[in-house]
Amino acid sequence: MPPSFQPPYAVKATGAVAKEGETVPMRHFKFADKLVDHPPNIYTMWDLYLNGNEIGGDTPFLGTREMINGVAGEYVWRSHREVRQSIENYGRGLVSLGLERQKAIGVYSVNRPEWTMTEQACYRQGFIIVALYDTLGAEAIDYIVNQTEMEFIVASADKLANITRLKERLPSIKTVIVMDGDNLKEADKKAATDVGLSVHTFQQVEKMGESIKEETELPKAEDIATICYTSGTTGTPKGAVITQGNCVASIYGAAIVGDVGSFASVDHTDVYISYLPLAHVFERVAQGLHVYRGAAIGYYQGDTAKLLDDITVLKPTVFCSVPRLFNRIYDKVFAGVKAKGGLSSFLFYRAYNAKKANLENTVHHWLWDRLVFGQIRQKLGGRLRFILSGSAPVSPDVMDFMRICFSARVFEGYGQTENMCGGCLTIEDDNTSGVVGAPFPCSEIKLIDVPDMNYLSTDKPHPRGEICIRGHSIMREYYKVPDKTAETIDKDGWLMTGDIGLFDSANRIQIIDRRKNIFKLSQGEYIAPEKIEGVYQKHELVAQAFAYGDSKQSSLVGVIVPDQEMYGPWLASNFPNVSKDESYTSPEVKKALIKLLTAFGKENDLKGFELLRDIHLTGDEFTVENDLLTPTFKLKREIARNVYSTEIDAMYTVLSNGRNFN
Repeated sequence: MPPSFQPPYAVKATGAVAKEGETVPMRHFKFADKLVDHPPNIYTMWDLYLNGNEIGGDTPFLGTREMINGVAGEYVWRSHREVRQSIENYGRGLVSLGLERQKAIGVYSVNRPEWTMTEQACYRQGFIIVALYDTLGAEAIDYIVNQTEMEFIVASADKLANITRLKERLPSIKTVIVMDGDNLKEADKKAATDVGLSVHTFQQVEKMGESIKEETELPKAEDIATICYTSGTTGTPKGAVITQGNCVASIYGAAIVGDVGSFASVDHTDVYISYLPLAHVFERVAQGLHVYRGAAIGYYQGDTAKLLDDITVLKPTVFCSVPRLFNRIYDKVFAGVKAKGGLSSFLFYRAYNAKKANLENTVHHWLWDRLVFGQIRQKLGGRLRFILSGSAPVSPDVMDFMRICFSARVFEGYGQTENMCGGCLTIEDDNTSGVVGAPFPCSEIKLIDVPDMNYLSTDKPHPRGEICIRGHSIMREYYKVPDKTAETIDKDGWLMTGDIGLFDSANRIQIIDRRKNIFKLSQGEYIAPEKIEGVYQKHELVAQAFAYGDSKQSSLVGVIVPDQEMYGPWLASNFPNVSKDESYTSPEVKKALIKLLTAFGKENDLKGFELLRDIHLTGDEFTVENDLLTPTFKLKREIARNVYSTEIDAMYTVLSNGRNFN
């Protein structure tokens, strides 16, 4: 995209001049002279829901796959009109059980219709939603429940036994509402009641509200909508206090840029697949946009291994995901092309390169889309209008790949829990990879100097610095930790993100570093591990990578989880006498793999000090369940360091003794 490119709206720049009394120079950009807060007559999330309900009417709203003898069939739908009645009755039922306005209610489940219905009922009644991540450990659940003095939890049936086990450590919990009453085991219910819990099914609570006609107080924009606990990569989780007004600002911000042609527009004909954790604000905003527009939401079965099957049946028009999944699709497609070879491979690369050369103009091609990319497009249902990547940076190569192979517009968003995801979005028809676009209409952004890392807002040709965001979507505070709030939001309302960015010549933001995750090697070189891991994870033999550097050492080591689908054939071809289990500790296998990865790293512009000099191979994936990933699939670096401390120390010992595979 040429430097003269400008989005359809004006991105205002206020220059690099500090305000009076401010010692840090800055570059400062925003959507327009006046930040957007909310549309007319929509101040709360309940107002926003009513808008979508009116648009949707009798059309499908929430859908799940019908299970027949344990086999998932077609999606079965409830209409907007049906669901609204259930939400209102359910909300009144919660009131009748004693849940008070602006009190916390936990939600403990994977994504399902009852999660969304609970969310909307809470918006209407002014309850505070607190997500208990499906895979949070007991200590984090203890902390969250006790800090919020939570009395109610809405959970799927499989979580009741866990709540019961923790009851002694959760004295405030009195009532559990089971979402899927048909799956509630009598033994689990009895065990829960024996420890003093009152157990109801979702349907029972909904029935309680049917006969209640009295209307309760309507919500207000300043009411707390949710306390969203940051999963975090280290330390105790912090609860970001998000108001209803904060939520509306982010969701309406995404909607209005669609209306003015800067982002894809969502309407009542769209179908969205919900699988990213609703505990995270990325999915909450994505769903909220579809709710506001009266669209349909289909839920996955709860098993990511079956996600592609769910997508094939649902055929969504919108797909939001994270780089981890996109990287896997990228690996599988290119590995498949390589395996086929011959004419098929030649044709694929001919088509791929032809589309890539013209990406500046379009993601479509009249011939190659049908002849070469049709089957690939079917992997995501075949009718995607657009794809949105969020949660973590995605490689420019992978962004290009998604545009080329799925013939869809691919956007990248940037935001944090603390600003309800309302940071930046890339621009319609701008297929430049490696940028995260322009500020949300509800936000303004500035860059401040980070002198110890040599990032300055006065840098030429592009200003660089820590990204700071201010606007209507910024959280009110961290719950009950004012010192952490003061560290994160300054006196002028600027949220300090910890991310390092630059503004390019088209006023787009590019994420180039992370302040907190940067470390130095002994020779003084700064290392950004996410960048390095992103490169290695593009290799067909690598599913996951963890790059680690000790500040007393001059080189990096890493933990590699091979892609099992590709690793087996590679191993059989190169080391036929070595079993997969034996390969993880085989020096010969490690040497061969390091040689491949080193060459690949150099091809992808990794500098010498950024290459992994030794690796530990493991067949155990980094997962949320084993606490190595956050619920949004970010690596927990401190925990990974502790888990693999023995292996890391051993690798550094080997390197110190002079053995080096590179």
